[in-house]
Amino acid sequence: MRGTEHTVIKGGLTSRKRKKRILDTVCFILLAAAALTVLMPLWFMVSTALKDMDEIFTYPITWYPHNPVWSNFKDAWMSADFTGWFLNSLFVAGFAILGGVLANSLVAYGFAKIKFPGRNILFTIILGTMMIPEFVTMIPQYVLYARLGWVGTYLPLIVPQFMGSAYFIFMLRQFYAGIPNSVIESAQMDGASHFCIWRKIMLPMAKPAIMTVVVLSFNWSWNDFLKPLLYLTDTARFTLQIGLKIFVSQSNTQWNYLMAASCIVLLPIIVVFMCLQKYFTDGMNLGGAVKG
Repeated sequence: MRGTEHTVIKGGLTSRKRKKRILDTVCFILLAAAALTVLMPLWFMVSTALKDMDEIFTYPITWYPHNPVWSNFKDAWMSADFTGWFLNSLFVAGFAILGGVLANSLVAYGFAKIKFPGRNILFTIILGTMMIPEFVTMIPQYVLYARLGWVGTYLPLIVPQFMGSAYFIFMLRQFYAGIPNSVIESAQMDGASHFCIWRKIMLPMAKPAIMTVVVLSFNWSWNDFLKPLLYLTDTARFTLQIGLKIFVSQSNTQWNYLMAASCIVLLPIIVVFMCLQKYFTDGMNLGGAVKG
């Protein structure tokens, strides 16, 4: 009997292992197919960047350059003031990061750890602003900035970053909520103010969430095309996203230069994400910090 039971148990375990192996294989195949689907446009962009115009329009389409033209990257970058536009984008993105971290982390701390009348109602209203499409507020914002004399400057791109973001406030509040209140109470017993607690305790403990704000703020600001297009009028103040339009005209588009410049513009985003990937993954966990 024992031998029979042992055989049945062993057979059941083998069957489970086989099913798990099959399931893992299917999941791997599906994930690989999804990854290839996502990476295909990136590969097409890099491939086009290394082709000349004649090969780009050959039929049937070639999925890799037969004679890579590496000079496309240099020629595209030197065809206009891309260095200046790069510095402009870096300037705007830097303030976006600064505003995103300071404003949102401070407001989120207030909602998470400071009790005041109407806190939940006010937080609900802030979350409700996420339901408003950006295009609805575009015209009123432009009229406001025009009357303030900000059109043609970087102020419409920088100042709103210090007004807070509903998404970042929600994310940081959830992270702060996971930090034990005993930590704050101990600091208050030592005479620390809320500002001191936020600066010296909450920010270091919320480092993963803060780095997530850094990555997303940089990504959104760096890739922003519409707002710089609306508010920047001087070519010298253009950002990279507007600068890429020089390769597009009504009669012709220099696809090889456009893709080559796009690859260069994409590099800072990849570098920032790779450097902060660990913090970004941890910060997207809205369960909060380690409790204890």
